[in-house]
Amino acid sequence: MRNQWRLLVHLQRSKSPLSILHYKKVQSLSNIYIKNHTTFNSHTPRFHFQYPRLYSSLSLSLEKNTNQSYDELIELYSDPNKTNEEIMLELQSKNNPLIVNDDYVNGLFKNRGTEPGSGKAFYDWVMGKGNGDLGSNSFNRLLGMLGGNGLVSEFWELVEVMKRKGYGVKKGASDRAMARFEKDGLDGDVERLKGLFEFGSGDGSVERVGSRVCKVIREGPWGDDVEMKLREMGVVFSGVLVKMVLENIGADVNKALIFFRWVQESGLYKHDEKTYNAMARVMAKEDYLEKFWRLVEEEMWDAGFDMEEDTYVGVLSWFVSKKMLDDAVYLYEFAMRGYVKPSVQDCTFLLRKIVTSDELDMKLFSNVLRAYKEGGNVWTNSVLDTVLKALTSVGRYGECNKILRAMEEFGFYPDEKLQGKIGFQLSKDGKTEEAAQFLDFMETSGIISSYKTWGSLIDGYCISGHLDKACDCFQKLIKNEGISCAGYALETLTNAYCSKGRAVEAYKLLSEVVVGKDVKPWHTTYKLLIRNLLAQGLFEEATNLFTPMKAHGYPPYLDPFVKYVTKSGTTDDTVMFLKAMTVKKVPSTAVYVRVFRAYLKAGRHSEAQEFLSKCPRFIRNNVDVLNLFSSMKPVKDTAATAIPTVA
Repeated sequence: MRNQWRLLVHLQRSKSPLSILHYKKVQSLSNIYIKNHTTFNSHTPRFHFQYPRLYSSLSLSLEKNTNQSYDELIELYSDPNKTNEEIMLELQSKNNPLIVNDDYVNGLFKNRGTEPGSGKAFYDWVMGKGNGDLGSNSFNRLLGMLGGNGLVSEFWELVEVMKRKGYGVKKGASDRAMARFEKDGLDGDVERLKGLFEFGSGDGSVERVGSRVCKVIREGPWGDDVEMKLREMGVVFSGVLVKMVLENIGADVNKALIFFRWVQESGLYKHDEKTYNAMARVMAKEDYLEKFWRLVEEEMWDAGFDMEEDTYVGVLSWFVSKKMLDDAVYLYEFAMRGYVKPSVQDCTFLLRKIVTSDELDMKLFSNVLRAYKEGGNVWTNSVLDTVLKALTSVGRYGECNKILRAMEEFGFYPDEKLQGKIGFQLSKDGKTEEAAQFLDFMETSGIISSYKTWGSLIDGYCISGHLDKACDCFQKLIKNEGISCAGYALETLTNAYCSKGRAVEAYKLLSEVVVGKDVKPWHTTYKLLIRNLLAQGLFEEATNLFTPMKAHGYPPYLDPFVKYVTKSGTTDDTVMFLKAMTVKKVPSTAVYVRVFRAYLKAGRHSEAQEFLSKCPRFIRNNVDVLNLFSSMKPVKDTAATAIPTVA
C-alpha cells in the first residue's frame, strides 16, 4: 500500500535529478499504512539499514498503540470466563489500527487453540479485519483448527485465500482436516483434499506450479501460444509465485520482462513491492541498465514502493564487482533519498572502492559524501581513517589532501589523533610537498592543531632523513604551541642528528633554542647529546652544556666525562671538566677520588700524578687519595710512582 506521507516528504526534500516522482494527490493521514521493514536476510553482507528520526518517531508511535491493542486482545482471548461468542463480539468492537500478523496468531491461540469455537471466532475476526501480514505458518495453523473442528466451508474458503497469496497447505493442517473429514463421513471433501495434494497445493506447491510456468515460458519465443498455455493452466498468480518465476527465468531478461508486463496487463496480478524488486534484481545487467533505472526510478517510485534491502545490496555488489562505480554511486544516492537508508558501512564501502579504483574520481567521492550528509548522517573519524587506510593499500597516501579538502566541504575535519597519523605518514614517506599542503590545510581550515600533530610530523621527517624540514616544523611548533611543548620534539631531533653523526648540529640547535627562545630541554636530551659529542671528540661543546644544565636545575652527568678524560683526555681537560660541572668553587672530594680511580684503572699512572699535582692542597693531602695511590703503586717502579711530599 502506498505511503503517501513518505512520498510527499520525499518530493519536498529531494533536490537531485534522480527524484522524478510525479505526486499529485495526498490522502489523509488516517489512510497511511506504514510498512515495518524489520526482517533482514541473515546472509546479507556488511550492509545494514536504519530508520531516520522522522520515520522512527512515527513508527514508534504506531508501534506503541499496536502493542497496547495486542496486549488487550491477548488478555481478552485468554480469559477462561468468556465464551467464544463474547470474545467475538468484543473483537469486532475493537477499532484499533491493529495489523494482524504471525505473532498475534501465536499469542491468541496459545490458551484457546483446542476449543471448538475458537477457530471459527478468530477466523471471522481475521477475515473481517483483512489478512494483514499473516504468513504461511499462521494460515496453516488456522486452517488446521478449522478443519479439525469440522468447519468445512470456512476451511475451503481459507484454502482459496491461501492460493491467492501463494501459500500451500502443509501436511499437518491437511492431516488434521483429513482425520475430521473421514470421521464425519465427508467423502467428497476427503477426495477434494486428496486432489488438492495431487494437483500440487501441498508443501512446495508454489515451487511446483512456478516450475511448470517457467517451463512453458522457456519452451519457445513468447507469443499467443505461450499466453494461451499459461491461461489454460488455471494458475492463481500470487506475489510469491510471480517473484519465483521472475527469479527462475532471470537469465533470459527479455522473457522475464515480458512476463512481468503480461501478468499485470492481463489482470492476473497487480504488482507489489516484492515483485517490482524481483524484476529490478533480474534487470541489473549491463545491457539493461537503461530499463533498470526506468523501472526503479519511475515505475517503482510512482507506485510508492521502496527498494528492498536485498535488491539494494545485490545490485550494489554487482555494480562494484563490474567496476561500474558511476552506477554504484548513483544507486547509493537513490537509496539515501528513501526513508529506510543505507548505513555508515555502505558509505565507507563505496568510498574505499572509489579511492582504490584505477583512477581517483573525486566527483564520485564528493557525490557519496553529499548523499551521506544530506541523509542526516554525522561524520566520524572512523570514516576518514578507513579511507586513508585504503589509500595506503594502493600507494596513494600522497593524495590524502584531496580527500581532506572534499570532506571539509561537507563539514568534516580530522581530530587531533588523526591529524597526527596523517602528518606522520606523509613526512615518514618523504612526501615533503604533500606534508606542506597538509599544514596549509590545517592553517587555512582553522583546525586547532596540537603539539602532538607537530611532534608526529617531526617524527616522520626524522625517520625519512629530512632533518631540515623537521627543524622547520620544530620552529613552527615553538611559535604556535609555545616552549612548554618543545621538549619531546627537541629530543627527537637531537637523537636524529646524533644517529647520523651530526651531533654538532644538534648542539647548535639546542644552544640556539635554549639561549634565544628559553626552551628547557629534557634531562635525557642533555645526556644524549653529551654522550654523542664526546664520542665524536667534541669535548669543549659537551663541557659547555653544563652551564644550561645547572641553570635548569639538572644534576651533572659525570659518567661519560670521567671515562673520556681518564682514557683519552689531557689533565687540562680534566681540570676544565671538574670546574664546569660544579656549582661550587671546586667539586667534592668524592668526585676527585672517582677520577683518580678511573685514571689508575686505565693504567694512566703518570697522568694521574700530573693531575694530582694540579689539584687543590686539601685533595693532595686527603687520606683517601693518599691511600688510593699507595695501594695502586707498581711493584717494579716504586720510585717512579712515589707520592710527592706536600710542601
